Amino acid sequence: MTESTGVTTHVPMMPPEQADRLKEWHENAYRAALAEAGKADAQTFDYLGRTFVVPPQVHPITAVSHLLGQAVLAEVRPDDRVLDMGTGCGVNAILAASASTDVLGVDVNPDAVEAAAANARRNGVADRAAFRRSDVFSEVDGVFDLVIFDPPFRWFAPRSLLERASTDAGYTTLTWFFREVRGRLTQRGRLLVFFGTSGDLAYLHRLSDEAGFAREVLAQDSLVRDGWEVEYYTYRLTP
Repeated sequence: MTESTGVTTHVPMMPPEQADRLKEWHENAYRAALAEAGKADAQTFDYLGRTFVVPPQVHPITAVSHLLGQAVLAEVRPDDRVLDMGTGCGVNAILAASASTDVLGVDVNPDAVEAAAANARRNGVADRAAFRRSDVFSEVDGVFDLVIFDPPFRWFAPRSLLERASTDAGYTTLTWFFREVRGRLTQRGRLLVFFGTSGDLAYLHRLSDEAGFAREVLAQDSLVRDGWEVEYYTYRLTP
């Protein structure tokens, strides 16, 4: 997850009744996440042939995480320099390190950075993937061939470290990311971005258009929760 200063006010690019329903959906999802996190000190996931331990204050792997994870495995080249923005438990950085030897995962949550480094050791890629605390690009140097981003979907103000993985007050972080990321890419640079209709998908499309990216859907799926079908997408974005 990421955090940024100078929070903006986001006006949703959707009908007000849809925004209100999304807020209700988020509250239910957040309560469920808190309840799950409170069951144990950590959760263990067997995911795409690897094992991840996720502490309570770090967002867990979900039923749709594979839409991005499988795309990462298919996309990363051995000579890619890879950045996993908002790495969480390190899942996509560790997947990327199965091919690349130069992977950096960053997160604003120190618990996530610690968990990601432990998971890299657990999965035998600690020499290929490094992790550090960074507020978006604040502690990131150089350019990358591939940037992976599973951003917070909602624009509400987070109430905990756990909720910061799913909410980005005013979409300040998402906006900052798209305004800076092109300057962080090599000539062959591209992005893998995960997002869904439980966020303001139209706003993500607008940001990517304004930044001059072409969009390609690599994976798509849907889930039904609280009687509402939510669509999830993995995009490849190229300048």
